[in-house]
Amino acid sequence: MSLFSVLSVGASGMAAQRARAELLVENLANAETTRTPEGGPYRRKDVVFESTEVESPFASVFDSQIRGAGGVAVADVVTDSREPELRYLPGHPDADANGYVAFPRVNPAEDMVDLMGAARSYEANVSAIVAVKDMIERSIDLLR
Repeated sequence: MSLFSVLSVGASGMAAQRARAELLVENLANAETTRTPEGGPYRRKDVVFESTEVESPFASVFDSQIRGAGGVAVADVVTDSREPELRYLPGHPDADANGYVAFPRVNPAEDMVDLMGAARSYEANVSAIVAVKDMIERSIDLLR
């Protein structure tokens, strides 16, 4: 595996964690949304990752035979299909005939922990890219 392919693997990991963080922030922002354009409360969303092959953008310059470099990509965005949480709020504009309002099943504490995990995974990919960049720079310095 080429050092340049490792850069592509890190970049794919960063892109996947960015997508995960965006959905987690959307979930947190809509934790109390009782009415959406589709009707009903907001539905929590999650990403599903899959392993993919990555190609180095430098492959044509250095070696087009880079194999075995596995990256990550967002395979799907899954919407929560569970029934919404019902809360008794008879004065709420979205209350049904019995006074219950449907709220999304979003746990802010769980999503904050997941968001911290996504941030740390993103940082780990950045650290790997910086380490590879330093190795490439040192290799170039040795060839001078």
